[in-house]
Amino acid sequence: MVKQGPAKKLTIYIDETDKFGGKPVYEVLMDIFYKKKIAGVSVFRGVAGYGTDGVFHTSKMLELSTSMPMKIEVVDSEEMINKVLPDVYHVVEKGLVEITETNVIKCCPKALEKKEEVEKRMKLEGKAKMLRVIVSEDDKWEGEPLYEAIIKRFIMMDIAGATVYKAIAGYGPHRRFHKKKTLTSTGEMPILITVIDTEENINKVLPILDDMVKEGIVILSDVNVIKYVHRDVNPEML
Repeated sequence: MVKQGPAKKLTIYIDETDKFGGKPVYEVLMDIFYKKKIAGVSVFRGVAGYGTDGVFHTSKMLELSTSMPMKIEVVDSEEMINKVLPDVYHVVEKGLVEITETNVIKCCPKALEKKEEVEKRMKLEGKAKMLRVIVSEDDKWEGEPLYEAIIKRFIMMDIAGATVYKAIAGYGPHRRFHKKKTLTSTGEMPILITVIDTEENINKVLPILDDMVKEGIVILSDVNVIKYVHRDVNPEML
């Protein structure tokens, strides 16, 4: 099963006319990967290309070539990839087989695992950390509001949850008093982002904040979670 973190990518380049035991090689490989419980496989058919024969092939709408290159990609743990390599070596008589190191940033676990993850988050009680980030609503990060960019990073890094507050009045180090006006949609009002999570998870995002928050305040404090109630979540909606 694919999980976040280091993994292996197996890439196989063949020709769609290649056969093994009378069947297309890519179909034989798909059967092997399925029976060996490989997490997932993607098969791509080229629209143009050439191989060792030096003949250029192209796929046209009304005249489909029967000799186009195929690429099969598999991403799984090193253990699972090593398990299928002998079969791949046996089936692929001509072509190219490549293994590269990769890093899974995001994957889609099964519904049961999602449910377990949600239940685990619902048990956040006891000692934890509160992270507060104060920036200006005008601050930008690569063209988008800084606070939105920060929230996206938190989601990507599996932070339990974050709340964004927009101030209606305040002043900062420049000692200029700011007040939210009814007809003003943007300005220099402070934005407060609050996060409560485990110390381990909070520590993961601190280097990111150090890079993104050029002017503002980042506050970290100890808290004791007395009760953490989360509404029921349908794992299919995650």
